[in-house]
Formats: sequence, C-alpha cells, structure tokens
Amino acid sequence: MVRIVFAGTPAPAVPTLQALLDSHHEVVGVVTRPPARAGRGRSLVPSAVATVAEEAGVPLIEASGFTDTKVMDAVEALNADLGVVVAYGALIPPAVLDMPRFGWVNLHFSDLPRWRGAAPVQWAILSGDERTASSVFQLEEGLDTGPVFSRLPVPIGRETAGELLEIMSELGAGQILEVVDSIAEGTACAVPQDEEDPAKSRARQLTHDDGFIDFTKSAQEVDRIIRAVTPNPGAWTLLPGGVRLKLGPVTPDPQGQAGAGVIRASKKSVEVGCAQGQVSLGRVAPAGKGWMDAAAWARGARLEEGTRLGVKED
Repeated sequence: MVRIVFAGTPAPAVPTLQALLDSHHEVVGVVTRPPARAGRGRSLVPSAVATVAEEAGVPLIEASGFTDTKVMDAVEALNADLGVVVAYGALIPPAVLDMPRFGWVNLHFSDLPRWRGAAPVQWAILSGDERTASSVFQLEEGLDTGPVFSRLPVPIGRETAGELLEIMSELGAGQILEVVDSIAEGTACAVPQDEEDPAKSRARQLTHDDGFIDFTKSAQEVDRIIRAVTPNPGAWTLLPGGVRLKLGPVTPDPQGQAGAGVIRASKKSVEVGCAQGQVSLGRVAPAGKGWMDAAAWARGARLEEGTRLGVKED
C-alpha cells in the first residue's frame, strides 16, 4: 500500500481519483483548482474533483498552483509516498515533485511524445490521427517529457473530443492503478521518451477563434475541426449580417457539390458546401437560443436561396 496525494480538476480526472479511493491504497489528500464561475448566474462552482474528494472525506487543498508556500507546506505535511496527476491545470515545481518518495506520475491522454501539452485529444482529432494512446509517465520539470511506464492504445473513430476524452479517462483509471500497484511492488519500469521521434509535437489549448468555421476547407477537415472543439471551446460560424450560429457535429459528404459556405436546405436536412464536398448540419444554436435540429432552424430562419455561412464582413 502507498500513501497518495492526488492532483486533478475537471471531470476526466474523476475516474482515476475514484479508482484510487476504491483501491487498497490510501489517498491522503487531494489538490484541485479553486471553484470557478459557471452558468448563467455565474455562481462559484467547485471542481468535479473537489466534489468527489469532499464526499469521500479526503483532505482537500484548493489552489491555483503549487508556488504558494502555504500550498507547498500543506502538500509536504501529507507525507505521501506518491503523487498522481490527471488534468490538474498547472505545472508542479521541482520542489513539490521531490516531496513524495516515489515522485509524481501523470496520466496524459496522448501517445507521448506526440501531443505534449494541454489539449492532446483535441489535436489528435484535428490532425486526423487514426489512433492515440493514454500514457502514464513520471513527471519531471519538462512539459510531458518524463519516462513512460505504460501506454494504452485507443482508436479514434467519429467521436467528438468530449466523447473520446470520456472514453480515455475511464480506460486510464485502470491503467493508473496498475502503474501504482507496480510502483508499490517495486516492479515498475519507465522507458525514456524518444526525443528524435518525428511524431513529437505540441498541443496548445484551443481558443474560441479555433472553432470558427468558414467552410473554405474540405468536408473532412470541417468535420474534424468541429469534432475537435466539441464541446469546448465550441464550433461556430456567421450568418449574413455577422450573426453567430453555434454548430454541433456534422456529417461529411466528400462527393457533395456546392459553393463554399452555400446552404441548401430541405424539410429534413441542411447541407453546406465546403471547398471540397459538403457537410450535413446536425444541431445548431442561433444567437440567444438553445440547441435545435438544423432543419427546424432553417425552416424558421427563412433563408434566401444562395445564403452563405462563414463570411466575415468588414
């Protein structure tokens, strides 16, 4: 049995925390980021990890990072054997990395060294990767550069980033537990990453602007962009007059023919032309309204023939 300090914040970190809580190991403390404002009322909401930790009665440290001396002292006082990180949201400084006798391990949702950084699942989808992997590695000062204990291959199909991340977070929980068990037993073996690997790449956080769809790419590329930014930061385009329209996942048709951004609406479907091919819209959300079927939106919008989406007006 090892004493574990866990660091994580959003929902994808919860399966690993729950697996550790249910194991024979002891979670002696949890570090998570402070409550954030959410919803229309912009009220403060605790992180998904904080909610689970409080329900389990585990000591909770809410902090934006580890640089504050009070936070560092609180972590050191836990006297943990091992630190486990899943999507905490901030770097852990060397002084804190050295506190547990076995250091810290991280569950990262990519096949390292491909897609090091904050948004590995999103970039794997955006780039058209056919498969990825979750990697459990030893944290060190560099960004996702430490030696890897375990890789778990995961195929990429038609999932959105949110759907794929949920799948990987569930699979990764068992993967982390196996690595923790091997560390406790003294059988763990971490293999250094290949810094000469041509697949080595960075996955920066995607922004609101990354979700803009102007339909000047192929149908397959438009489909990948929308899936990569769903649910966050979200896909959107512009109606004539500069009115925004949120976009849900689409169905690409490489053989379709229409001008880029040109809408063709029928009673049951809405197709939008791309540089090559077209996409069929699924759900959309007009400005100030909730999500609805694209065909229902088009009927109510009374679009003129030849209406184009994605045109930025000066």
